[in-house]
Amino acid sequence: MAQKLKDMFFTSSSIDAMANVLKRFYPGFDKRKFSTLVFDEGFDSKELKAKMRHTTECLRQTLPKSYKGALSILKRAASFVEGFEAMCLPDFVELYGLDDWDLSLDALALFTKFSSSEFAIRPFIIREPKRAMTFMEELAKDKDPNVRRFASEGCRPRLPWAMAIPAFKKEPSLILPILEKLKDDNSEFVRKSVANNLNDISKDHPELVLDVCKRWFGKSKNTDWIVKHACRTMLKAGDRRAMLLFGFGDPKHISVEELAFDRRRLTRGEHVRFTFTLRVGTKRTCKIRLEYAVYFARAKGKVSKKVFKITENTFARGEHTVTRKHSFADMPTRKHHPGKHQITIIVNGVQKAQKCLTLTK
Repeated sequence: MAQKLKDMFFTSSSIDAMANVLKRFYPGFDKRKFSTLVFDEGFDSKELKAKMRHTTECLRQTLPKSYKGALSILKRAASFVEGFEAMCLPDFVELYGLDDWDLSLDALALFTKFSSSEFAIRPFIIREPKRAMTFMEELAKDKDPNVRRFASEGCRPRLPWAMAIPAFKKEPSLILPILEKLKDDNSEFVRKSVANNLNDISKDHPELVLDVCKRWFGKSKNTDWIVKHACRTMLKAGDRRAMLLFGFGDPKHISVEELAFDRRRLTRGEHVRFTFTLRVGTKRTCKIRLEYAVYFARAKGKVSKKVFKITENTFARGEHTVTRKHSFADMPTRKHHPGKHQITIIVNGVQKAQKCLTLTK
């Protein structure tokens, strides 16, 4: 069995290594007290972020009482603390630095070079959006790609694992100048964050994101990649404007026929192979985004839908046989329940054929 992420970090050896680094820059650091505080009775049962927060609180008890003094030590140690443990440094700023913006924001810009300050900046943004975003916009011009990425990643409205920014869900205008600065960045690491930020915004403001994407599309290979990645949620949802942006037109002359499964009943852990005929009735070749959706049976009679891409390609007039396999094996992110499941074939965002199968225990 694969080792859980929460058990890979904040181990006795990694906490000892962290303590040794802090001792180097703060001779009065009590390593034994720090270790005893960290590994309390409930530590092993905590999840990864809870372990991080707990360790940060233990730092507060073993570093100088002065926030400025403690932060000075952490800044000098930042480049030497490794692993997820390094996230405790920006977390320290998030917990204890909200009343000292000048010291805190400069520290976050430093810490993000060695770990990431994307979680820690968010309480600052929530408290004073314009002030925090003025700072982030300046970081978008930094020479370090980790800092530039932080400028985008830290203000994502729906950053996974992080607190959301409700004000930016409602009105994301303060984000857009940063994304404009970074849209043709020479770092793929940065460009991916720009795309993910736009994808976040699209969940609340699809038309706004499509306006941005229309302006950016065709300007460069970098912006084209960002636009495609930014539109992924809208494409999966079958948004017509998003489809047309990439040349996927109205599929009224395209049909899906003879959808067939190699089995109609299967048990959890098995897979189904399905085949269908894609009939293209257009006079010319056309671009097609071909997907399938699985409507999963859930507990208490509920249903959840997930869309999977088959291909994006150019198809000539005529018939094309398509075969795919879908596994019903459990995964960390998806558990399967017995009951009726439906597989639907989607062409350019439009459902064209569907058939049900039964999953047993």
